[in-house]
Amino acid sequence: MEESQQHDLNTMTLEKDDPLESTSPQISVSEFSCHCCYDILINPTTLNCGHSFCRHCLALWWTSSKKTECPECREKWEGFPKVNILLRDAIEKLFPDAVRMRLEDVQQNNDIVQSLAAFQKYGNDQISLAPNAGRVNQQRGGGFFSGVLSALTGVAVVLLVYHWSSRESEHDLLVHKAVAKWTAEEVVLWLEQLGPWASLYRDRFLAERVNGRLLLTLTEEEFSRAPYTIENSSHRRAILMELERVKALGVKPPQNLWEYKAVNPGRSLFLLYALRSSPRLGLLYLYLFDYTDTFLPFIHTICPLQEDSSEEDIFTKLLDLREPTWKQWREFLVKYSFLPYQLIAEFAWDWLEVHYWTSRFLIVNAMLLSVLELFSFWRIWSRSELKTVPQRMWSHFWKVSTQGLFVAMFWPLIPQFVCNCLFYWALYFNPIINIDLVVKEVRRLETQVF
Repeated sequence: MEESQQHDLNTMTLEKDDPLESTSPQISVSEFSCHCCYDILINPTTLNCGHSFCRHCLALWWTSSKKTECPECREKWEGFPKVNILLRDAIEKLFPDAVRMRLEDVQQNNDIVQSLAAFQKYGNDQISLAPNAGRVNQQRGGGFFSGVLSALTGVAVVLLVYHWSSRESEHDLLVHKAVAKWTAEEVVLWLEQLGPWASLYRDRFLAERVNGRLLLTLTEEEFSRAPYTIENSSHRRAILMELERVKALGVKPPQNLWEYKAVNPGRSLFLLYALRSSPRLGLLYLYLFDYTDTFLPFIHTICPLQEDSSEEDIFTKLLDLREPTWKQWREFLVKYSFLPYQLIAEFAWDWLEVHYWTSRFLIVNAMLLSVLELFSFWRIWSRSELKTVPQRMWSHFWKVSTQGLFVAMFWPLIPQFVCNCLFYWALYFNPIINIDLVVKEVRRLETQVF
C-alpha cells in the first residue's frame, strides 16, 4: 500500500517538473513534432501533401534548396504555404510553456529571422504577381469563384458567337448612318436621347414626319413656332447645339457606352483596360488626346458646378463644353491623386438610368479596385519599401506604355470578335475576379507571420 502511494507521488512530482508532460498522458509532444527539427511545431505550416512543419524550418529548407517541395515526401506545393491556424492554436493550448521557450529560441536566432523574412517576401511577391500575370486560380480548386467564372465564360462565349454569327451589327446605330438618310422614327429616337424632357416633343415631330433632310433645315425660329412650339429656351438651345454637332459630323455623335464603342472600338477597349489597371494614366491620356469629346463631359459629370448639378441631366452635361472652373479642377485633382477609381464610380453612377446593370458592374468593380489598391499601398508600407515607389511608378508607366504601343501596332490585325470578347470580359467578369482577389488578400493578412 505504501509502495503504491509512493509511486503515485513520484508520478505527480515528475508531471510538475516537466511542462511537456503536464497534459493528458494520451497526448505527448512527439505527436506534434516537426519532421525537420524533431521538436514541437512552431507556427505549423501544412503543405498540399498533408505534411506539417515549423514555419521557420520550411523557410530554412526553402532558403537552402530554393525548391518548392515538401522536405519529407518531395511533392511540390502549389501557391504559397500558409500557417495552419487550427493546429497552431491547439498546440499553444496543449503545450504553452514548450511553445513559449521554442519561440524565444527562434526569435534569438538571426539566421532563422532572415530566412523567415526572405520566405515571406517570396510569398508576397508570388501573391502580388498573380493578378498581373492573369493567374487567378493558382491553387488547386482556384478559389470559390473558379466554377462561377468558368460557367460565365462559357455563357459569354456562346452569346458572343451568336452575336457575331447573326450579324446583329453595330452599324445599324445612328452613329454610322448619315443624318440625311434618317427616317422620321430615327429622328425621334435621336431627339429622345437628348434627355427625358425631349419626350414632350415626340408626338409633334412624328406628326410632321420630320426626317433627316428636313431636320437639317430647321432653325431656332421654326422650333419656337407651331407646329413644334418648343417654348422652353433651354430645350431649344440643347436641340440646336446637338443639331450643330450632327451637321458637323454628318452622323449622330455617340451619347452612351454602346454608341461610343461602335464609333471607337479600339479606344473604348483601351480605356476600359487602362482605367482598370492604371486609372491615373488613363485619365491623363483623355486630358492630352481626347480633351473636348471625352474629358470635358467627364469632368463636368463627376465635378459639376453646385448651382447646375440639380438641374442638368446627364445628356446636358455631355454637351457642356465650357472650360472647368478652378473649383472643379481642385475637386478633380484631389480625387485623381487619392481616389481615382471613385471618379469612375461617380461617372457610372450618373449613367444608372441609361445603363442599369452595366453601371452597377462598373461601380462595384471600382470599389473592389480601390480596396486592392489600398492593399498594395499597405504592403509597401508594411515592408518599409516607400523608397521603391518612384521606381515602381516608372516601371508601371513603361509597362503600360509598351502594352498600349504594342496593341496599337497590331490593332488592325485583331478580329472584331476577339475585341468584343476582351471588352465584355473586362466589363462584366472582372468584378467577379476582383472579389476573389480581395478575399485572397484578406486571408493573406490573416495568416501572414510578421
